[in-house]
Amino acid sequence: MKIAYSFDKDVGNYHYGKNHPMKPHRSTVVNSLIHSYGLDKHMDILEIETNCLDSYHNDEKLFSNKIYNDDCPHFPGLKEFCSKYTNGTLLAANSLLHYDIAINWSGGMHHGKKNEPSGFCYKNDIVIAIQRLLKSFDKVLYIDIDIHHGDAVEEAFGFNERVLTCSFHKYGDGFFPGTGTLLTNYFSKDKLTTDSNTIDIKDLKSEYPFVKK
Repeated sequence: MKIAYSFDKDVGNYHYGKNHPMKPHRSTVVNSLIHSYGLDKHMDILEIETNCLDSYHNDEKLFSNKIYNDDCPHFPGLKEFCSKYTNGTLLAANSLLHYDIAINWSGGMHHGKKNEPSGFCYKNDIVIAIQRLLKSFDKVLYIDIDIHHGDAVEEAFGFNERVLTCSFHKYGDGFFPGTGTLLTNYFSKDKLTTDSNTIDIKDLKSEYPFVKK
């Protein structure tokens, strides 16, 4: 099995703010563990590309000062941070033409809307990567295992017959983002199968085991 690993050594240097639960440096910690356990010897390390062709977002709207909030603050190097994690995911997607598995731990910003940030997410690297995969593959299956509903990815491809999204997440009691009920499924007018699926996860012992006060 051929495995590709995409990582930008600088992506963990960015900071959302002192009390913000999103910590980009976690990806650096994971990268250190990968090398410490010698896992890097079983995969090919990809060289990060510098240019990201983003046909989904409108950067002028996405990075407008009018739409920043506590969840998605403006911080030094924000655009560069978005470029780095998006480039990593796009590179991983490209590598799937030649590899069985491709990994980018710094990506996965599934709440990023087309024209506004949401839920700690700015550029939606997943949507951009799926758009790239559709140039080479007839269909794409996207499985989201984050505790929060992959709302923005589902929204982007809800009526695209070539993309099936499946999200495993917690729903209810005001839990962010408040979408992803089991009744929310998109149907294609040309086929009877659902184009997206949601699976509600209940009774988790800890919602945020990684957050430290």
